[in-house]
Amino acid sequence: MPTLHFRVRIIRTLTATTALVLLAGGLAACGGDSSASTATGAGPSSSGTVTVGSLSNGAAQETTLKVPEVKAISAGLPKDIAAKGELVIGLGALPAGFPPLAYVGSDQKTLTGAEPDLGRLVAAVLGLKPVVKNSTWENLFVGIDSGKVDVAFSNVTDTEERKRTYEFASYRQDNLAFEVLKDSTWNFADDYRTLAGKTVAVGAGTNQEKILLEWRKKLQGEGKKLTVKYFPDNNSTYLALTGKKIDAYFGPNPGIAYHITQDATTPNPTRNAGKYSGAGASLQGLIAATAKKDSGLAKPVAAAINHLIDDGQYAKWLSAWNLSNEAVATSEVNPPGLPLDNS
Repeated sequence: MPTLHFRVRIIRTLTATTALVLLAGGLAACGGDSSASTATGAGPSSSGTVTVGSLSNGAAQETTLKVPEVKAISAGLPKDIAAKGELVIGLGALPAGFPPLAYVGSDQKTLTGAEPDLGRLVAAVLGLKPVVKNSTWENLFVGIDSGKVDVAFSNVTDTEERKRTYEFASYRQDNLAFEVLKDSTWNFADDYRTLAGKTVAVGAGTNQEKILLEWRKKLQGEGKKLTVKYFPDNNSTYLALTGKKIDAYFGPNPGIAYHITQDATTPNPTRNAGKYSGAGASLQGLIAATAKKDSGLAKPVAAAINHLIDDGQYAKWLSAWNLSNEAVATSEVNPPGLPLDNS
């Protein structure tokens, strides 16, 4: 698999960003599971603080947040979780991770990223010790099913199909985005008609390709042209972008957010020129914390996230990882997800 591709959102993974173009290594679908409880960044301290963005290799602004336990929320935990005093947080990031969401940090051993950071923030609100278990994508769900994982913070899209087995607490929008050179004046403006006359690169076989080709068909019907280009990997895509052979790259928003931070000090910095829901025009896709159905965890996790939203730590977490454009106004328990005919 090309080294610069996050897992592209396909029907099997059901998320625009789970299939991110991986800028630091391919995320293969193989077996394996590892406990990362001894190397998961800065967890809650006795003073009730959590450090986000640690060892991020420039992808995040390290920020320390005060997050004491909220007894009114932790009182709603399932009795078995409260009794063990731990929240086992699942990630499906083996073998290579998917920055900026979950990957090995600059010390070559610590699991960092926006997802484990949020998991540790939620654990702090709930008064629990965070224990992060990293596995492959497939084994992440095996872990939830078997009870070895309490809740996944792993870029899982809320879908109606998955609700048959799991319960959700939403925490981020599931977005695609356009990346352009920083000096470009073009913006998507949430209108496919702005793409008329443009040349855009996209990954083959992806959800974003499906959307882009639908827009191309609409433009053709209006007598306008949209040129779609394909490249074997992101190195080639970004060479085409810096060489101005394409106007934009259309891909998963988190991957683009990461690349923008890595490219900021180069001669050809880039920027985000607009986002679009990974679920399409009719529904805002949502990324959600995922627990076993009827576990009773989704409600207190959503309450913890809403506490973080109300207190401002949520906004600081997103800002630290350059993901503010994926903010949700509130965390919902089992919100409308991708319908069965689109999942």
